[in-house]
Amino acid sequence: MANRLVILSDMWGSRRGLWVTSYLGYLQQYFDIVYYDSQELAGLERVVKTREDLCQALIEGGYDTAVNQLLKKEKTPSHYLTFCAGGTVAWRAALKGLPMKSLYAISPLWLEREQERPDCPVKLLFGELHKERPTEEWAEQLEVPMKVEPLFGRELYSDEKIIRKVSLELLEDFVRTKHKSFTRPLSIF
Repeated sequence: MANRLVILSDMWGSRRGLWVTSYLGYLQQYFDIVYYDSQELAGLERVVKTREDLCQALIEGGYDTAVNQLLKKEKTPSHYLTFCAGGTVAWRAALKGLPMKSLYAISPLWLEREQERPDCPVKLLFGELHKERPTEEWAEQLEVPMKVEPLFGRELYSDEKIIRKVSLELLEDFVRTKHKSFTRPLSIF
């Protein structure tokens, strides 16, 4: 049985999410993948034209709606790969009891406001130029590994170099877990 991987989109969802197909191309043969559009989970029916409007809509109830929807939809313990707003939704849902095996969150928004961490392995990845990322002190206090990728900004997850890197990390984790005696590096890319 394949490991289940839930992917939560960035705040733009499917509107600007063609890059997510690259992740699917790398990962779908190894994982049973479920995809959620973060805007749809948040119930943002109106057309949001600017980043500022979208952020405001998320803050003014969109996050809470998305968390509640995810809690209703997901009952199976799964691994999570999340981007931007999707990372914040998954983090908060995990704190409310979402069955989560692991969380790999890339550029989650406003995470520095969180005072608790999910009770599962967590990896965070931010771009060096992402000004709103949490501090190293925050990550140390919550005991969350946080990598900062040089020369990338907030939407680093849409770059092919990062897509390959993240996909390879997930596959290596999968191989290590599934075949603990496997020691050679995975080189499928």
